[in-house]
Amino acid sequence: MLEVIYEDNHIIAINKECGIAVQSDETGDETLIDIVKAYLKKKYNKPGNVFLGLPHRLDRPTSGIVLLAKTSKVLPRLNKLFQTRGQLKKTYWAVVDKRPPKYTDTLEHYLAKNQDKNKSYAYTKKRKDAKYASLTYRHVASSDKYHLLEIELHTGRHHQIRVQLKQIKLNIKGDMKYGFPRPNKDRGIHLHARKIEFIHPVKKEPLTIVADPPDDVLWNEFLQMFRNNRFSPVNPV
Repeated sequence: MLEVIYEDNHIIAINKECGIAVQSDETGDETLIDIVKAYLKKKYNKPGNVFLGLPHRLDRPTSGIVLLAKTSKVLPRLNKLFQTRGQLKKTYWAVVDKRPPKYTDTLEHYLAKNQDKNKSYAYTKKRKDAKYASLTYRHVASSDKYHLLEIELHTGRHHQIRVQLKQIKLNIKGDMKYGFPRPNKDRGIHLHARKIEFIHPVKKEPLTIVADPPDDVLWNEFLQMFRNNRFSPVNPV
């Protein structure tokens, strides 16, 4: 089911379900791009092809916000927003299996992608084949067995959150590729693109888009904590 969380004449934001590929891959499955194009074609009764530009990606097993351009004019502006550090703030939620070593920390690594394995590897020192990656996490809540991190991405690298958390011995629930022992029932992982903040590329106004995580027991528990204001404060005593 398609969940549109923001739309205007220029852009559309979708709360993507985990398990749906954003664009075509070797499986040949229907993609988010296909689904959104069909939605726009029907909604606006368009007889011909529908333009839809993709300025960023979201991993297939990950849920949350995917921002798309509805016109060719706005796509290069969105591309620039995503490529220019400090122009766009991306916040993720990740459910991990252990309490992090610090309440909050900034992780910096150099990530190299193995194309054949569709997997990234992290290094502490600069390498010719690796790209700089940075994120800041904050431990905001805990359940009986799991812990919720709020993460701000400073760079956008392949599997960045998954592989950087792995470096501090944290496994995202369901993420067998990076060390969690069991898959989730829906084959997704508990990593969610929660919020995106930027200046609208046409209207030049601040825009914040928020997406709720998938409807499952664990996500619902943490979402209820958030709504009841039971997340840890920014500067805990």
